[in-house]
Amino acid sequence: MIKNYFMRHAQVFFFSLGQLSRTPIATFLTVAVIGITLALPACLYVAIENLQRLSGSWDSNGQISLFLKRDVNDAAAEKLAAKIRALPAVSRVNYISRDAALAEFKQLSGFGEALEALERNPLPAVLVVLPADTDSHPDKLQALVKQLRRYNEVDIAQIDLEWVRRLHAILELARHGVLILAGGLGVAVLLIIGNTIRLAVLNRRDEIVITKLIGGTNAFIRRPFLYAGTLQGLLGAMLAWLLVALALLLLSSPIDNLAGLYGSRFEAKNLGLPASLALLAAGGLLGWLGSRLAVGRHLRTLEPT
Repeated sequence: MIKNYFMRHAQVFFFSLGQLSRTPIATFLTVAVIGITLALPACLYVAIENLQRLSGSWDSNGQISLFLKRDVNDAAAEKLAAKIRALPAVSRVNYISRDAALAEFKQLSGFGEALEALERNPLPAVLVVLPADTDSHPDKLQALVKQLRRYNEVDIAQIDLEWVRRLHAILELARHGVLILAGGLGVAVLLIIGNTIRLAVLNRRDEIVITKLIGGTNAFIRRPFLYAGTLQGLLGAMLAWLLVALALLLLSSPIDNLAGLYGSRFEAKNLGLPASLALLAAGGLLGWLGSRLAVGRHLRTLEPT
């Protein structure tokens, strides 16, 4: 019985595929519209993900500077650095001694000769703490700063969170915008597939009426239309993936040139496997749902008299 069930579905699948191949132009136009519609939010998603990756290369997760007390020697500073490195929220810790800080300040400030007149080094030793990527949210960074301030060796813990908050706020706004746009375009895909299936139902009106006269159920009549809508949605999602890949291919050279000007090796990446599968699933689901709504509505009006 299970074998017969799958055999019937396989027959309907190939029948629906054949029906679509008999009208290649109409099928192509429908798939093209669906593909372009799905490609718009997919392109924006890829842009946001690449921007997130790029911001990560800018140390977007913030850099915490711990200015140590003057009586902390190098051994105590190294011991504190090892203790901080063991924290789960910390990715890396760099130690800048007082002598190294003074040498760097002389080089960058242009006051080397004036600083030679000082009797002692006024600069403190510094621990530069880089948080882990998983703890890059501003609230988590603020909590980490409070934790680091509790160490007795630390005099001042400093981090500039404003631009980190702005970046996360912009990315969060963009993500919400993509979700809203994807929802609106998803409704558009439903309407496109629903209208296509509606026309197919009307073109086969007499066949449907005869099938009902000989005892065909609504589920039996509905099945090929559901497969047709699902196939169109899947094909549209595949086309959307190809359009996103083509857009990245066309932009790869300008992106490489721009990254080279800033001394970066950044490379834009396409949709990953989870996102690609989600795109295909969304296309198939929208196709199935659009055809289901359209067929269900019209089957109720097509009754034999």
